[in-house]
Amino acid sequence: MAYVYQGGVALDYAPCRYGASRAVFRGPARDLEKPYVAVLGGIETYGKFVPEPFPALLEAKGCCQVVNLGAVNAGPDLFLEDSALRGIVAGAEAVVVQVMGAQNLSNRFYRVHRRRNDRFLGATAALRQLFPEVDFTDFSFTRHMLQALQRSSAERFEEVATELRNVWLRRMAALLALAPGRTVLLYFAGHRPPRAGRPADLHRDPLLVDAEMILQLRPQVRSYQEVIAADDPVQALLVPDLERAAALSLPGRAAHAEVAARLHMALSQMLK
Repeated sequence: MAYVYQGGVALDYAPCRYGASRAVFRGPARDLEKPYVAVLGGIETYGKFVPEPFPALLEAKGCCQVVNLGAVNAGPDLFLEDSALRGIVAGAEAVVVQVMGAQNLSNRFYRVHRRRNDRFLGATAALRQLFPEVDFTDFSFTRHMLQALQRSSAERFEEVATELRNVWLRRMAALLALAPGRTVLLYFAGHRPPRAGRPADLHRDPLLVDAEMILQLRPQVRSYQEVIAADDPVQALLVPDLERAAALSLPGRAAHAEVAARLHMALSQMLK
């Protein structure tokens, strides 16, 4: 999946903050005094490398003002731990919550940064006891750390994976509960949710999330939308070399347009 920079001009993400929150989102900032739909999610919602991510395309359809609360590598903790963001969610006419990965959550085995949830802050005594052979000072990011644990012992890693899945279910349920009856759950990835019980694939987002986990959340939401992003034809790939691999791994403009269309249909019914 790839993106085209028209004219080779680097994208301006117009980074912004809302209220007292220190979290940075893609702008331009929206006016929270007017009715709005809030969209919560990770790098796909943020729209890295995409000129117009799906929240902007959704707003252009005239459904409602749309506040893009997507953040690179965000997990549910970003929104649950920030009172200003919880207030934005509570004040929305409707809320779209992207299915985010389970790796970027503080849990009984390790802690993550409150805003940059992919940052590994440290292992607990329980994780050091489970993996005594691992030097946790080597890690700065959750994915890298989990991949190392899986390589060290796939069997012991499953204990960590089970903990992350259970915590993810609780935190996502808490996030959806911030806007009861007004929430759309969005799965937006390059593959369908895997069946439960399969070995964890730590190279495919959303990490550690399977179809059974999503099914458990669906009674809490008004609508569930699943968009599988197919590869886009590459017309030009004007991305710096260091970012090229990352750009190719993310949904492109056609996929964002499909998400916007699906959400417009779902939200039009909710906002009548």
